[in-house]
Amino acid sequence: MGQKEFILQGFTGRTHKDAIHDLFAVANIEKVLLSVAFVSESGVQQIEGLLTKHGAAVSVFAGIRNDITSYQGLSRLSRIDGSTLYAVDTGSRNVVFHPKMYLVRGTTESRLIVGSANLTLGGLNNNVEAGLLVTLNMKDDGDRDIVDQIEAEFAKLPEAYPSHVLLMDSVAKLDALLATGRVTDEMALPPPKPNTSGGASGADAVPRITLIPPTMRRSLKPALPAPAAPALPVPTQIPAPAPKSIGVSLELMWESKALTERDLNIPKGTTTNKTGSVNLDKGLLPEYTDHRHYFRNNVFNALTWSYRSPTVDETYAMFQFVLKGVSYGDFNLAVRHSTSTTSTSYLQNNAMTRLSWGPVVAYVADPSLIGRTLALYRDKADPTKFVLEID
Repeated sequence: MGQKEFILQGFTGRTHKDAIHDLFAVANIEKVLLSVAFVSESGVQQIEGLLTKHGAAVSVFAGIRNDITSYQGLSRLSRIDGSTLYAVDTGSRNVVFHPKMYLVRGTTESRLIVGSANLTLGGLNNNVEAGLLVTLNMKDDGDRDIVDQIEAEFAKLPEAYPSHVLLMDSVAKLDALLATGRVTDEMALPPPKPNTSGGASGADAVPRITLIPPTMRRSLKPALPAPAAPALPVPTQIPAPAPKSIGVSLELMWESKALTERDLNIPKGTTTNKTGSVNLDKGLLPEYTDHRHYFRNNVFNALTWSYRSPTVDETYAMFQFVLKGVSYGDFNLAVRHSTSTTSTSYLQNNAMTRLSWGPVVAYVADPSLIGRTLALYRDKADPTKFVLEID
């Protein structure tokens, strides 16, 4: 057995994405075999170019029915010309297909990674993951036997478990996985799962860990508008609605860039006033999305808006607030939208919609949150309810 390298992603500059690139440096690639528990579209994107170059040699075994593997991730794999994709369905959420292995076989040398990294953005770059990269000499009987055994074990799975190891060779089969809930839809996310409920103080001083290399952000697709709200008389005063439980499925509507002092209502400058709000700006929305209209027309369009001033409309909504995995309950918060399309702010493509922190400011006015991101989710079943998550 040849060279061996231990990879501790997150605490060194070495990532599993880097190591997978090294796998493909072997000469005369004959076979590429991937086995992972979880697949996301952003994970596939990290190594898609490598897989595409060797499509006919690529086989992937990916776990499903695990609340993580997504329709978009599997679809992206299935579009690699010539590749073979199997979805492994154990038939139980309590039994997870969990092996993480990346093998590239060449004529004279093969390379293998076994470890904890899944085919997700977290697994290949953002998480703390461990793995072992091994170089195998195909002229050595022992090394070649290891590669042969790995390939043989996976090759017999489809025939041995025909009801569980499913060849994904059509869009219809992928659609069926989505329709039966065996894969997730990245555009319809479950609510953040808080570890627990927090008290009123929100005293959690643990900063977000700084890893090497920096965290990468997934791409964000703007969601479609919610069904239009029925026409209602404009009330003279907006009452605070009673707290309601968030449903089981959310849409990720927007995600911020790294939060700043101004976003968190703790400006450094002595001449800078605290606004008590956060701008809903471009964030991580695609370039083609006009954020100046997106929030009023797409995100909060199911709410009832009222007149606040000649250039500002206002509405209120219930937001569940989740901070670092802890839920601090539901808050009735104001959203204000500047309607002028001739103002300097509009012409300079600045934010036209602002979310008032209200009582949530007691939790967000914390320097330890600088650099984290704010995500805004909308309840798919009731588009008048939302979740705010800082993580």
